[in-house]
Amino acid sequence: MGYRRVDETNPVCHADTQRIVKFPLYSRVALAVDLPGAGLRRGDVAITVEYYEGDGSENGYDLEVFNALGHTVAVVNVLESQLEALRDDELLTVRHHELTAA
Repeated sequence: MGYRRVDETNPVCHADTQRIVKFPLYSRVALAVDLPGAGLRRGDVAITVEYYEGDGSENGYDLEVFNALGHTVAVVNVLESQLEALRDDELLTVRHHELTAA
């Protein structure tokens, strides 16, 4: 991919300048699958907070999921295929979330 080195003496230090991702960071997405371990269901809305480029495999994301009052209820790692873009013809709904014990 298109990486530009910020520090040529340090091969680990780089900035990504040309990466195109399906879901930009800090965008709203919907889950395309249930994630029972986190108490999340298909259609729940989340925010992308990190992107992981697959090394010969599928890309992934970290998501932060909030309740109706804006408090974090889960941070999960998912594959790109487990996400859907939000559409103009969709409405958000409210449902009860069972809090899972840590």
